[in-house]
Amino acid sequence: MVIKQIDGTLAARLIVSGANSLSGDRGKIDALNVFPVPDGDTGTNMSLTMIEAAKKAEESGSKNVSDVFSSCASGALRGARGNSGVILSQLIRGISKYIDSKNYIDAVDVANAFDIAVKTAYGAVMKPKEGTILTVASSCAKAAHEAAEKTGDIGELLKHVINEAEITLSKTPEMLPELKEAGVVDSGGMGLISVLKGALLYIETGNYKGLNNLDMTQEKVNVPVYTEQKNIKFGYCTEFFIMSSNPNESVVNNLSDYLLSIGDSLMVVSDKDVIKVHVHTNHPGLVIEKALNYGALNNIKIDNMRIQHSSKIDFLNGKFEEEPKEIGFVSVSNGEGFYGIFKDIGVDCIVDGGQTMNPSSDDILNAIKNVNAKNIFVLPNNKNVVLSCHQAAEMCKEKNVSVISTNNILQGISAIINCGEFSDVEEAKESLNYGKDIIKSLYVASSVRDTSSNGVSIKKGDFIGAIDGEIILCDKNLENCVEKLVERAVGDDTEVIAVYYGRDVDKEDAEKLYNNIKNSFPDCETELHFGGQFVYYYMISVE
Repeated sequence: MVIKQIDGTLAARLIVSGANSLSGDRGKIDALNVFPVPDGDTGTNMSLTMIEAAKKAEESGSKNVSDVFSSCASGALRGARGNSGVILSQLIRGISKYIDSKNYIDAVDVANAFDIAVKTAYGAVMKPKEGTILTVASSCAKAAHEAAEKTGDIGELLKHVINEAEITLSKTPEMLPELKEAGVVDSGGMGLISVLKGALLYIETGNYKGLNNLDMTQEKVNVPVYTEQKNIKFGYCTEFFIMSSNPNESVVNNLSDYLLSIGDSLMVVSDKDVIKVHVHTNHPGLVIEKALNYGALNNIKIDNMRIQHSSKIDFLNGKFEEEPKEIGFVSVSNGEGFYGIFKDIGVDCIVDGGQTMNPSSDDILNAIKNVNAKNIFVLPNNKNVVLSCHQAAEMCKEKNVSVISTNNILQGISAIINCGEFSDVEEAKESLNYGKDIIKSLYVASSVRDTSSNGVSIKKGDFIGAIDGEIILCDKNLENCVEKLVERAVGDDTEVIAVYYGRDVDKEDAEKLYNNIKNSFPDCETELHFGGQFVYYYMISVE
């Protein structure tokens, strides 16, 4: 059908259709991962962001296009996950800014909106790179203007935009060497094209299916108030969702019976294809292992209730009983062991990053609000979470929030340990940045495909060793890979080696490997900790 104008009703349908298209493509977009370990989640992050945007657009119900995009932008802003999701949310925000107060838009407006979208997205990235979603979005804006000069048909305009965007996407490996070496195109750019294709498909077919809601993590649960340790029988408040294709009564009953045998304060509720679990236990690892028998887990949150907050927080009323302290900490993390470590070193609130460290901006914002401090430092602990943290900080108006750009969990731990006690915010910020930069971060994972990186030829199943994000070596044997990696990283001035083993490593194997490292470097102080992290068998800090 020929579309000359877009009103609110049509805009909502185009947005929802774009979200459905992206949801369908998210698997193949995730697979476009430059780093050959299973932590690539661009498609998932963009999809979850777009779903939140589409929900708000659909709920708007307005016939005014500016109202719909305003709601859409709000949903995208709060639901943004990962750098790709944040950039997508900024593109939507830019469109909303341009069409403010408009009842409908035409082809020229669409082209102008693309311009503002691109400027807004570039402005959100401190050091924008070409060969990314930003480059693809720029080509969309240029193509939209070319088409608008020739036709008022928005469907024809979208065809031209998509065609030019795909040409630009095919060139991204020539713009970014890491894409060329991995033999892939930019995943964020592909995600953007998927959204546009979904919108065009609706225009061409008129087939509207409604939102294919894949995000099952939206229900919020009040966090329990921490009580005195002597009153706590089971110390870990453990919450998560199970994505289950068959959450029948038998499944719920079997899971409930097991959880009651190792905990209390139990709640197990099923709805369609999701099971929500809340339990207090002394063995959260056992709870998670049992739950994995019933489906994939999402939105895992584990709080150590025996460790007191420096202030008593009344979560139910959103009020604090004590005067706020000067400085507080929020940290993104994953892994049962790391949760405890961050609590032990003074982090006030931990945001569960899940297997691929992709909390939403709203998750981070809620954590910030739940810390009773005037000044909050947020540690992303993953490069892919930095933009989401900055976006959350900008949304928080009542507190002074600073983001320390920690690229991994090890940097986050080092930053806080080396921070000390500061009441002056600027001194604390300087100390945190110093602390994150004084270590080398080593990690070992298994490759999911044949590839080459940094001159290292890698086969699927090889164990790969990286230092500060750069692949250094690979080996068929896990222990050999770890020992070679540590040998490459340790220098004459090395004082401390801290080894953190993941959830897929047997404790005895970790202790054996640790003893080998300890014996090889007798002049270094060595430590072994259970991190419980996903993906990486070992994470090692060298200082």
